[in-house]
Amino acid sequence: MAKKTPSTKTNVPDVVVIGGGPAGLMAAGIAAKGGAKVLLIEKNEIMGKKLLISGGGRCNMTNAEPDQRTLVSKFGKKGNFLFTPFSMFDNNDAIRFFEKLGVKTKVENNFRVFPVSDKSADVLGALVRSAKERGVEFKLGVGVSHIKKAKNKIISVILENGEEIKAKSFILATGGKSHPETGSTGDGFTWLKEIGHTVAEANPSLVPIATKEKWVSDLAGITLSDVGVSVWYDGKKIVSKIGRVLFTHDGLSGPTIINMSKTIGDLLEGNDYEDAKPVKVAIDFFPGVGLDIMHEHMIKVFEANPKKKIKNLVFKEVPEKVYAKILETMSMDGEWFAGEIKRAERIAIVEKFKKFELSVEKLLGYDKAIISSGGVDLSEVDFKEIRSKLFDNLFLIGDILDFDRPSGGYSLQLCWTTGYVAGKSAAEFSKG
Repeated sequence: MAKKTPSTKTNVPDVVVIGGGPAGLMAAGIAAKGGAKVLLIEKNEIMGKKLLISGGGRCNMTNAEPDQRTLVSKFGKKGNFLFTPFSMFDNNDAIRFFEKLGVKTKVENNFRVFPVSDKSADVLGALVRSAKERGVEFKLGVGVSHIKKAKNKIISVILENGEEIKAKSFILATGGKSHPETGSTGDGFTWLKEIGHTVAEANPSLVPIATKEKWVSDLAGITLSDVGVSVWYDGKKIVSKIGRVLFTHDGLSGPTIINMSKTIGDLLEGNDYEDAKPVKVAIDFFPGVGLDIMHEHMIKVFEANPKKKIKNLVFKEVPEKVYAKILETMSMDGEWFAGEIKRAERIAIVEKFKKFELSVEKLLGYDKAIISSGGVDLSEVDFKEIRSKLFDNLFLIGDILDFDRPSGGYSLQLCWTTGYVAGKSAAEFSKG
């Protein structure tokens, strides 16, 4: 009987993706589509834990901003690195990608894109199904301990159980340090520093703030829409926006506050402990309306209701509980009748309506952060392929990259774009 020829089949994957979040799943699926044998390693028992809580569970998938230059500008000066990747896979491509996977989308205020179902699970499910259909294998519930390198190549990853996994190329998609309970604990930053990459220290970036005024807890859950919000440092206005604010048990949240949190954090960090200068957030309930016009309006309200107690006056722009708190902070007795209020007191209320200040104590931590700043130095990445300039077979995607951006779908778009480009590049590299 003739001897059997030994099998040449190998279990060594072409591409190993570390991290089963949105960027990792996108990269894995695209690499597999390109013909690569792909293994995705995720330390959690389930994938996409952070994706499931994004957008309050609704998943702000991307932003439909029609002008690409404006889209890129949302990432600040570093956004210039993204022109080439976005030319390969932009926000419109992302919308079409998910529509083909059966996730119908809708566009809401400020071009924010959500699934019609308002369910993050539908987005995650589509990514996982697509990856499985393309042959991606998954190794869940086991973390990576460290990465092995030799000269300008990554040789393998060593798992926490001691197993060594080799591959032709590796895609690092471990995220930043926001919401560590989902698995984003900054492991990738540690590994990159160990192998010689420059990594900016991570800090909570898009995050709510805590105020020194603890009475804000009395207003927790109240949302203010289309109010003016300004940040003040040492008595000087630094930045202002109009948008939505949410009172919390600790302080302030909501899109407008969150998008200002990086600026607030920088101001707090620059404070000398011995000579700390106050950082304040001021709310304008009547943005665009001048003090003179406001005072004329206030006169009419008071003159029309001379027998009404001032605590019972109604201002539709100022929620009842907030108005009561304003009077309280001014030590103004709500039992006074409107007809008894003097001009100086009316003006004082007007000024509070236009500039209701709260003192910032701190930014809340990683557990509250939408994203964290920091990550690998962008000058060490070739953005035509989203590949490391130090290691030919290492690709770096998503929150591992040092990009700042506002809320509004930009974080997930960064995941889709970098994941797509890196997945395609890794598959092509593995053929060589």
